[in-house]
Amino acid sequence: MRRLLNLPFLVILLGLAGLAMLVPAFHAMILRDYTVARGFFYSGFIVMMLVGMIAIATLNFQSRNAARSHLSALAGAYLVLPLVLALPLTQLRLGIGYGDAWFEMLSGFTTTGATLFDPQSLPPSLHLWRALVGWLGGFFVVTMAVAVLAPMTVGGAEVAMGRGAGRGATGMGQIAKIADPSQRIIRYAGLIFPVYGGLTMLLWLGLILAGDTALIALCHSMATLSTSGISPIAGLQASASGLTGEVLIFIFLLTALTRRSLPGAVLTTQGVPIWQDPELRLGLMIVATGTLALFFCHWIGLAPSVTTQAWRAMWGGAFVVLSYLTTTGFDASSGNWAMAWAGLKSPGLVLMGLAIMGGGVATTAGGVKLLRIYALARHGERELERLIHPHSVGGSGNAARNMRKAGAYVAWVFFMLFGLSIMFFTAALTLTGMAFEPALIFVVSCLTTTGPLAENLPDVYLLYRDLNGFSQTILGAAMVVGRLETLAILALLAPDSWRR
Repeated sequence: MRRLLNLPFLVILLGLAGLAMLVPAFHAMILRDYTVARGFFYSGFIVMMLVGMIAIATLNFQSRNAARSHLSALAGAYLVLPLVLALPLTQLRLGIGYGDAWFEMLSGFTTTGATLFDPQSLPPSLHLWRALVGWLGGFFVVTMAVAVLAPMTVGGAEVAMGRGAGRGATGMGQIAKIADPSQRIIRYAGLIFPVYGGLTMLLWLGLILAGDTALIALCHSMATLSTSGISPIAGLQASASGLTGEVLIFIFLLTALTRRSLPGAVLTTQGVPIWQDPELRLGLMIVATGTLALFFCHWIGLAPSVTTQAWRAMWGGAFVVLSYLTTTGFDASSGNWAMAWAGLKSPGLVLMGLAIMGGGVATTAGGVKLLRIYALARHGERELERLIHPHSVGGSGNAARNMRKAGAYVAWVFFMLFGLSIMFFTAALTLTGMAFEPALIFVVSCLTTTGPLAENLPDVYLLYRDLNGFSQTILGAAMVVGRLETLAILALLAPDSWRR
C-alpha cells in the first residue's frame, strides 16, 4: 500500500476512475441491462489494466517539488480524467461522439452539471454514473482545497492570510516541506470522506422517506452535496418528494456556504463558533435579502386573497437564491411563482449575479466566493470610516487587518481576473457565430460551475445540446478555469515553479 501511495497522484486518480466505473456496471447488471453493464465493466477493466502498466513504469518517479507536482496534478486531473470517464459513454450507442461524451464528463467532474442529454432518453445506470462523477468531483475539490491549495495560499486562502497567491503563509512553508502532500491528501481525505458521504446518505434516506424513488433520491442527494445540480428527471419540479424534499435539500445546501461545514476546515479562528463565521453570515444575509427583495417587489397593490401564493412565492424565492448562490442550479417547484410574483422582466440577471458571488471557500461551490466578497465589503467599510475619521484605528486584530488590506487587494485582483475571464470566453464564443446574450449566459454558467443556469432561465431558451464542437471546447475550458480559479493557474505558471 505504501508503494502504491508513492505513485504519481494523477496515476492514482486514473486508477480510482477505473474502479468507479464498476459501480454503474453492477447497478446495470442488477437491473439486467447487460448492454450498459458490459460497456462500463469493459471500460473500467481496460482503464485499470492501462493504469497498472503506467504504475509499473512510474513506480520510482520522484518529483523535485512535491507541492508543485500536486498542483500540476490538480490541473492535469481536469484535462485527463474527463477523457477517461467518457469512455463508457462511447460504448453505449447513445448517438453522441467522443467530444460530446468528454463535455458531459467534464461538466460532471467540475460540478458544473451542464448536460447534452434529455433525461428521459438515458438508462438509469447512466444517470447514476453522471451523478457519481459529479459527487466524486465535489469530494476531489474539497480535499485538494484543504490539502494542496491552502498551504500554497490559493483557492481563497490568500484572502484570510493576507499574502500573495502561491507564496505560502507563515508556518505553511515548513508544513509543506516536512509533510509530504500525498500524506496530507490521504489524511484530509480520511477526515472529509466519512462526513461528506454520511451527509449524502442522510439526505438520501430523507428524500426516500419524502417520496422519491431510491435512484432519484440518491442522484439528488449527491448533486446537492457536490453542488452539481445533476438530476435524472426534469429537476425538482418533477420530484415526488415535493415541498418536504425541497426543505431537506435547502438545509443541506447550507453546507456550501462555509468551509467549516466539513472537518479539516482551513483558516478558522480557534474558539469562534460557526454562527459567527463571516462566510455563513454573509451567505444567509444574501439569501434573506434576495428572498425579501423578490417577495416585496410586487407586494404593494395585491389583494389579501393571494396569501397562499405569497407564502409559496417566498419559499420558492428563498430556495432559488440559496441554490444559485451555492452554484447548484436546482429550481424549486414554486420557483416560477417567485419570479412571477416579483414581476421581474429579467430575472436571469439576478440568478447570474448570485452565481457569480458563489459559495464558501474550500467548498464544492464555484464563483468568486463569499470570503472574497466579505473582504471587499470590510475594506470598503474601513475606507468610509477613514473618510469620516482619517486618524481612526481599525482594530479587530491582525487577522481582520490582513483581510482589510492585503486580503482585500488579492480579492480585488481575483475579481478583476474573473471579470476578464468572462470577457475573454464571451468574445471567444461570439467568434463562433453565437449572439452576445446567449454567449454571456453560457460563459457565466460554466465559469461559475452552475450549468443548469443556462437552461433554467425563464426569459431565454438555451440548450447545451445545440452547441457545436468549437463552442463545447470553449465552454469546457471555461469550466476548468472556473473550477481551478485563475490565481491557482497563475501560481502554477509563476517563475518560482521553473526553478530546479
